[in-house]
Amino acid sequence: MVRYNQQSDRNNKALQQERWERVRERLRAAYGEAIFNSWLQPLRLADVKNGQVMITVPTRFMREWILAHYIDNILRFWNNEDRSLHSVDIFVRPEAPSARNAQEIASSLPESALPFIQAQNDSENFAGDSDPNLNAALDPRYTFENFVVGKPNELAHAAARRVAESATVVPGCNPLFLYGGVGLGKTHLMHGIAWHIRRHQPQRKVMYLSAEKFMYQFVRALRNKDTVSFKEQFRSVDVLMIDDVQFISGKDSTQEEFFHTFNALVDQNKQLVISGDRSPSDLEGMEERVRSRLGWGLVADIHSTSFELRLGILQSKVERMQGIEVPGKVIEFLAHKITSNIRELEGALNRVVAHATLVGTTITLESTQSVLHDLLRANDRRITIDDIQKKVAAHFNIKVADMHSARRSVAIARPRQIAMYLAKRLTSKSLPEIGRKFGGKDHTTVMHAVKRIEELSGKDPEFAEDVELLTRMLQS
Repeated sequence: MVRYNQQSDRNNKALQQERWERVRERLRAAYGEAIFNSWLQPLRLADVKNGQVMITVPTRFMREWILAHYIDNILRFWNNEDRSLHSVDIFVRPEAPSARNAQEIASSLPESALPFIQAQNDSENFAGDSDPNLNAALDPRYTFENFVVGKPNELAHAAARRVAESATVVPGCNPLFLYGGVGLGKTHLMHGIAWHIRRHQPQRKVMYLSAEKFMYQFVRALRNKDTVSFKEQFRSVDVLMIDDVQFISGKDSTQEEFFHTFNALVDQNKQLVISGDRSPSDLEGMEERVRSRLGWGLVADIHSTSFELRLGILQSKVERMQGIEVPGKVIEFLAHKITSNIRELEGALNRVVAHATLVGTTITLESTQSVLHDLLRANDRRITIDDIQKKVAAHFNIKVADMHSARRSVAIARPRQIAMYLAKRLTSKSLPEIGRKFGGKDHTTVMHAVKRIEELSGKDPEFAEDVELLTRMLQS
């Protein structure tokens, strides 16, 4: 009898899974490939019981979105399969449950769903995972296979692959320090390293988190008087990966703990991978000894994207959008116009595809210009303070770090004032915002700089011509 019940249960689950697959196909047909991949693909069937369908999603935000936009059709399509069903419930599934959070999982899901969730997670669990309460979630899209390589990022990509594929610390690459502007691929490479190690060396213990989370965990350990456990957690890993290290600039106690953690791991011959928005030598507010440690290994810059790289990224993304036709001239247009960063570039393509899918029209150059009119207008005039600082520093042969320093020599102070003047003239940033980008200067300092450059330009035609040349270079 027990064997019969088990067989019956397996048959029922198989039947429900077949029905779920048909529901998914109807959702795909109803909403199109782009929306299905973005919102409906991650849905997983947990259980069907007593007229109730239980489905799980990876995040709370996705749950709210599904409930607001797609729940009615999900129930309607299920009713086509089984008239006895009366409700669909959406639950947030844990990504990698462990004994420590089993009670939390049990409280958030119905009892009948737990065996299904555990079975799904078993295939994704890795022996080398460190504490899930510390580890940041890894984005499944951010793998080496989905990373498009070009001249601006080839060194960073090669170094990241080498670190990921090596079973031990890579000589000359400890730490590997990746730096570049927002949306250029640093986090993608960090996730790529973590995914590769998890899949090919699951016995290695990997910890990936932001510098902000490192700080919060340290502060909590201090508050709870439990710094010993904190140190043990961070110093027992094989690979420590910390994103956006610039966050701990100016935070002396956190830097002190990071410094000792760094040294302890290096002494144990463990690998470190760090990312930041600028090179170690340009990290203002960071202790000299910390900057020195960060620059010990390989420092790899990810430059602004080239047209060829942007084109390759878009082509790769379109290839993964099955059933979506995007004309080549539209791809080239986007690659030419959206130059700020990869994140915005991919977002622009998603907007174009979503609009065409929802309205039921084909994608053309004209429709693309219409859908993205606000973004294209912003990109046509967008100049960042970072761009200004780099251009002015290069023009006057000083370091970008000098833009954030308190040095008052004319050779440093005058270019800094010019950069502040150009930031006020060429960006929409407020005076306090500009001051913060120049090492936390007060808004009155920015006002004085603007007034001083205006005065010098009025008195000295050669000086005025120099400022105008920098303006044209930034606007070209």
